[in-house]
Amino acid sequence: MTPTLKQYLNLQELEAAAAEVLSPAAFAYYRGGANDEHTLRANRDGYAQLKLRPRMLVDVSNVDTSTEVLGVPLSFPLGIAPCAMHGLCHPDAEVATARAAASLGSLMTLSTMSHRTIEDVSQAAPERLWFQLYVYRDREISRALVQRAEAAGARALVVTVDAPYLGRREAIIKTPVHIEPGTILPNIGPRRPGSEQLDDLRYFDSLLDPALTWKDIAWLRQQTQLPIILKGILTHEDAGLAAQHGCHVWASNHGGRQLDTAVTALEALPEIVEAVEGRVEVYLDGGITRGTDILKAVALGAKAVFIARAALYGLALAGEEGVRYTLQLLQDEFRLAMMLSGKTRVSELGSDLLKM
Repeated sequence: MTPTLKQYLNLQELEAAAAEVLSPAAFAYYRGGANDEHTLRANRDGYAQLKLRPRMLVDVSNVDTSTEVLGVPLSFPLGIAPCAMHGLCHPDAEVATARAAASLGSLMTLSTMSHRTIEDVSQAAPERLWFQLYVYRDREISRALVQRAEAAGARALVVTVDAPYLGRREAIIKTPVHIEPGTILPNIGPRRPGSEQLDDLRYFDSLLDPALTWKDIAWLRQQTQLPIILKGILTHEDAGLAAQHGCHVWASNHGGRQLDTAVTALEALPEIVEAVEGRVEVYLDGGITRGTDILKAVALGAKAVFIARAALYGLALAGEEGVRYTLQLLQDEFRLAMMLSGKTRVSELGSDLLKM
């Protein structure tokens, strides 16, 4: 392990350190939220409001943190969420992140806006890759991406449904991130004629289909045999519809980057779990910074949780090793939280652990 990594005792310290090594534009792009960032802050603060009810005099000398999602075994219930352009953090980009995740028995969700190809990242994390799909106006581009992901060995498609348009992220407006000339984002495709004056994020926004509806989810089901996960669900109504369409549910408000003052995934989780009635798996992202956060989300019914910014900060500090360190911090904290709560297996985590 890089000696300097050991000085960072938690994810907040890793974030502060990453702010010193990332360019101001890259840090603003990763850290920033929508508008006044109320939802961004609530994502993190909400976990502290939920109190634990630990049990005592339980033999916790042997604690098993393992679980599985869609048949993929995890060393603990955490994966890496889709986040764009890892190349802004480190030259090895998404390949380094994927290797780190695989080495610790986690998994990675590769963003459509990646610097590295689906094929390269899949080789770095065989059997431990999900692919995140934005549905484009041009359905043939989306179809081709789905086919590539399936051929490369991705285990699931994660369809982002909360971004018909990109949210207003003022930190990025003030300090815009630009992709260097000649850089290729292999899942976006060449620019259309006439789009040369658009900045990089506005160009990507122009590709997304704001007319996406449930009928398009049915279309997507016809294109692939992979499990489909809908990312961005925040209500029991949409969770129920997702289950009716045979889709798994990822509770998320896009890291507070889309609709400011939207509910947090943690707040929405109980109604989502109740709505799907065990028919599909439920996941969560947003605000995870401690092992106790993972514990609480799983106790409320999430099969696993996902992080994004924290993995990028580790990547910026020390590449693959930095991501691995970030994940290890969370796994160690989660194991300790289970011990101190009197729980020995993930299957024991339920609502009895929480002061509701």
